[in-house]
Amino acid sequence: MGNIDAVPPHTRGGASQDATHLIRPGDPAAARPAVRRWLGEPYPLGATYDGSGTNFSIFSSVADGVELCLLYDDGTETRIELDEVDGYCWHVYLPDVRPGQRYGYRVHGPWEPAAGHWCNEHKLLLDPYAKAIAGVTDWDPACFGYDFDDHDRKNTTDSAPHMPTGVVHDPFFDWGTDRPPNIPLHESVIYETHVKGLTMRHPDVAPHLRGTFEGVSHPALIDHFRSLGVTAVELMPVHQFLQDHHLVERGLRNYWGYNTMAFLAPYNEYASAGHATAVQEFKTMVKSLHEAGIEVILDVVYNHTAEGNHLGPTLSMRGIDNHAYYRLVDEDPRYYFDFTGTGNSMNMRHPHVLQLIMDSLRYWVEEMHVDGFRFDLAATLARELLEVDRLSAFFDLIQQDPVVSKVKLIAEPWDIGEGGYQVGNFPPQWSEWNDGFRDTMRDFWRSQPATLGEFGLRFTGSADLYQSDSRRPTASVNFVTCHDGFTLADLVSYNDKHNEANGEGNHDGESHNRSWNCGVEGPTDDPAVLELRARQRRNMIVTLLLSQGVPMLLAGDELGRSQGGNNNAYCQDNEISWYDWDKVDEEFLQFCQKVLQFHRDHPVFRRRKWFQGRPIRGIEDIAWFRPDGVEMTEDDWNTEPTLAVGVFLNGQAIARPDRYGRRVSDDSFLLLFNASHEDVSWKLPPRRWGASWKVEIDTATGARTRSVAASRKIERQSHSVVVLRQRRPADQ
Repeated sequence: MGNIDAVPPHTRGGASQDATHLIRPGDPAAARPAVRRWLGEPYPLGATYDGSGTNFSIFSSVADGVELCLLYDDGTETRIELDEVDGYCWHVYLPDVRPGQRYGYRVHGPWEPAAGHWCNEHKLLLDPYAKAIAGVTDWDPACFGYDFDDHDRKNTTDSAPHMPTGVVHDPFFDWGTDRPPNIPLHESVIYETHVKGLTMRHPDVAPHLRGTFEGVSHPALIDHFRSLGVTAVELMPVHQFLQDHHLVERGLRNYWGYNTMAFLAPYNEYASAGHATAVQEFKTMVKSLHEAGIEVILDVVYNHTAEGNHLGPTLSMRGIDNHAYYRLVDEDPRYYFDFTGTGNSMNMRHPHVLQLIMDSLRYWVEEMHVDGFRFDLAATLARELLEVDRLSAFFDLIQQDPVVSKVKLIAEPWDIGEGGYQVGNFPPQWSEWNDGFRDTMRDFWRSQPATLGEFGLRFTGSADLYQSDSRRPTASVNFVTCHDGFTLADLVSYNDKHNEANGEGNHDGESHNRSWNCGVEGPTDDPAVLELRARQRRNMIVTLLLSQGVPMLLAGDELGRSQGGNNNAYCQDNEISWYDWDKVDEEFLQFCQKVLQFHRDHPVFRRRKWFQGRPIRGIEDIAWFRPDGVEMTEDDWNTEPTLAVGVFLNGQAIARPDRYGRRVSDDSFLLLFNASHEDVSWKLPPRRWGASWKVEIDTATGARTRSVAASRKIERQSHSVVVLRQRRPADQ
């Protein structure tokens, strides 16, 4: 080992040994020199290059033995028996291993499928802590731990030629002066997008950068984000994920990416140069977006993995320590609890699973500089036993973590298990996707009766869901469309889903979409239908952006993007899902830019605190009106349903210091919503609410009224909204 002072500190005291070199049968390559090995450390887990060599560590409480496998391009494999174990972490330090080295593990241990043990030394296993990954799974039968003819018989075919491998990566990156934008939640506008879909058809993005991380941060796309006024891009899954076998067989691909294989590795197909540059390219993207003042939020999938149910392949955690990583059925541990619809669920009761997830989150914040996370099927993460427990260990860890607790945390607050719908029940520092907002606004604008009370609650931030536990309106992430479901253009063009291209007989996807085709199913040349559809899209955008809470836009909606009525395009890695930048609805794009700028200019639409319904300088902070100009009473909310309602927002009610100590106030506004099928003659409120009003936004085409006095009448077209601002002396 040489001079002890020349050895990295974490290896001191360890004995030096040579590793066994293995040439698999049939390989023509000559034997390589033996690999020097030192003691190493159990932490950090994974492969950690420190500038002098690489420390390897993997957790398994069930293993009888673990082999670290170094893989080479000529087909040879060096196997290193790990004989140092601390706290079930098997470890070694290899001073000769540098970045670029591919590796995996073989775990020796019990093979008892009926008891939930799937150790199989013939299967090369992916490191759960791998930070870079080379290759893909090709679904050869060798990838499965069992024999297809007898599920209790071990499959002894070597899976190495068919498996992706971890790659030792160089952690160095010049971040320069990069710092997080730290945009307050109440000032945030989230743009949910897909790395590949966003960039594949953009004419200004070079072909070799399309579908990549670097494509996302292309100057043309940054200009688009800034022209819109969005403050954060929320990227659909970018952790390394697997192409599902049933999709590959049908000639399709997993486009969305909710099939994670490794929680610390960026998806290698999103790098222009493959796995060798995936980490660097991701960091470059984040750095460029931060320079433009745009945050990066990751849609993360920690609730399950791509190994599926008991019939799935043995790729990683199943072969490492199945009982530790997955929720098994107590009475029959061959089988998995499935709260996600994917075959398995992570075992959030186990400390090493919690550690893996927390290590992953910290890595993406500290090393990759992301600004927050949206947790897919987050209710699964809260399951201690079978029930969802909002105070589960996972949320306790988040609460006390000095790194993760400080970034944006957004839950998809449901899973498919019993009791899995948990909207409104997440801890105080969390925001949640509010599907109640989505459903209410869709129903309201398609003129469904009895939606007025719900409309009022959702428009004002959903206090009924979030106020009781000290949360603020920013707990509600409001959306009308997201990746899962119709695009905005399809929402107003189709009554029914059209998922035939998915190859599942149109049985997949949600059947109750709360959509309205405005009179014709799908494409049409009817000018009246087209005008109504355009108006409905404008209505949705105005309602979304002027409601209290954090607005989230589905990327491409501002362009007029359609998926041809497909509301479950998870497997459409093609023109159905990719955004067509050559067919942009410029008029609607400009309208979206205008409304986003309006949202940004007026803090009354992005309050930090709840409305109180009490006077501020003699005028209530919020008031609701009937079309006859009379303030609504409790009876008006509960009697014959109406779909025409006005709301007054007092701009003086938000007077307060901002984060820089400056006093903030705003103009006062009157919003008139008419979601009925009939035009409405609207009488404005009496003078005490405002002597004169100026039209700022009108979703009805051809509207000519620009200003109107108190108590006057204005005609409002069906399915339209107008935003009126109290006139100031400067407006005269």
